[in-house]
Amino acid sequence: MKTALITGINGMDGSHLADFLLNKGYTIYGLERRSSGENRTNIKHLEGKINFIKGDLTDQNSLLRALKESNPDEVYNLAAQSFVGESWNTPEQTSNVTGLGVLRILEAIREYGHDKIKFYQASSSEMFGRMVENPATENTPFYPRSPYGVSKLYGHWITKNYRESYNMFACSGILFNHESERRGIEFVTRKISDGVARIYLGLSDHITLGNLDAKRDWGYAPDYVEAMWLMLQQDKADDYIIATNETRSIREFLDEAFKIIGILDWSSYIKQDPRFMRPAEVDVLKGNYSKANQELGWTPKTSFNEMVQKMVTNDIKKLNNG
Repeated sequence: MKTALITGINGMDGSHLADFLLNKGYTIYGLERRSSGENRTNIKHLEGKINFIKGDLTDQNSLLRALKESNPDEVYNLAAQSFVGESWNTPEQTSNVTGLGVLRILEAIREYGHDKIKFYQASSSEMFGRMVENPATENTPFYPRSPYGVSKLYGHWITKNYRESYNMFACSGILFNHESERRGIEFVTRKISDGVARIYLGLSDHITLGNLDAKRDWGYAPDYVEAMWLMLQQDKADDYIIATNETRSIREFLDEAFKIIGILDWSSYIKQDPRFMRPAEVDVLKGNYSKANQELGWTPKTSFNEMVQKMVTNDIKKLNNG
């Protein structure tokens, strides 16, 4: 039986990964920040099945203590200030958590004794930003367009540096956009699914959004956490793009979401607000996952339409249940 330590356990990816690893028979420790109120919405169903440890990516000693308490075989670093739009409002905090936080946990692993620990870093397609090659491969040059993207790029490169400098089993999954019913409400996809559900139930008459023309490579989060696990089952650490090799615009997301409630022309239900426009927009992100397919045997299982269907119907059900 293996043991895994997951940072960001309460987030979308952390909760789906915990579900996945529990089915594999893992003992799971989840790192969570101390706060006045616990935010365990995504993992309420796992309380009693996993172990919680208090810690913070801005405090290296707490990370070292977490390693000593959990003694893990695998560490998945999924914690971050992960909202791209917010990274312009809090660039220093984003850099401290999303960038330097990776260095701290790598240093903690090195100090603890890294010979048996396999490390996964959650890298991001936002590192490509203004794409110089489409679709992106693992060899495509990076061009981040936000403090978040720059911070993720630091985390990506420091992971590679520690792998090569200290012979650590440390790899990065460059995950393109992935969503699920557990996505935070501040993200555009969940804002749409929740908004469509509210319109359907008569609780609202519009959704306020920013840029509708941005295109993203969208996949389903439970499919993507399997790829994280597969990376750590290899004999040699390496970095992989996880994507669908398809792009959809936010307009297409709206098409699919509104179609579920029987609305084909959604234009009167959408208001655009300049506050939700980014200072430097990433127009399109698209990934080529052929390396992951060839070396890990991974392929996305859930279609874009199925993902949107799951999100909208889940939000309708949640709102109906109060």
